[in-house]
Amino acid sequence: MHFDLIFEHWTLFLNGVKVTLALLIIVFAISLVSALGLAVFRSSDTSVLRHPIRGYTYVMRGTPLLLQVYIIYYGLGQFELVRSSILWLFLSEASFCIALGLILNNTAYLTEILQGALREIPRSTIEASRSLGLSRAKTFFLVECPIALRRSLPALSNEFIFVMHSTAVASTITVIDILGAGRKFNASYYLAYEGFVTAAVLYITIAVTATQIFRALEKRYLAPMAFR
Repeated sequence: MHFDLIFEHWTLFLNGVKVTLALLIIVFAISLVSALGLAVFRSSDTSVLRHPIRGYTYVMRGTPLLLQVYIIYYGLGQFELVRSSILWLFLSEASFCIALGLILNNTAYLTEILQGALREIPRSTIEASRSLGLSRAKTFFLVECPIALRRSLPALSNEFIFVMHSTAVASTITVIDILGAGRKFNASYYLAYEGFVTAAVLYITIAVTATQIFRALEKRYLAPMAFR
């Protein structure tokens, strides 16, 4: 075993952790906000957007994330219209492409999670809010949204870990995340075990930390709802 080399190259893995955490937090935050907006239309039986949104979530959840990232990173560049537009400034960057792919994919999953939570809110709760003089917008932001997010905490916890696992796709398009650091270490020393075991330990550390944070949130915000 050559774990001493890991300590000699600790900055490689530290930078990989920074990239993974940045992707994880940015992607999950943007996806959650986007999904909340889509979930409103997805959960409505009268919205004309519910079917297009359903189609979007079906396609994104029904195709592999790696394929989606490849289409964005390798596929879009073959169109002259894209290369000659301002979008190419962003789409030519691997970090932007992986973030975009993760956001589009994760938003689809979160949309389905949140729309289910919105549908489970009792109609009487919404009517009671409206009877107090709250507008439709205020009812959503002050009543429906908080309740849906609280009820979705267990599912959001699982989705957060899923996004962390998904960030490993970044290493396939030259982004040096945690797995990318392990692959780079292996390429330099032909030591797959040491590099990939270190990457696994780092992923587990992030997962355990995130799980504890979500459990604390569930204890603070979800548990009291069981008595209502």
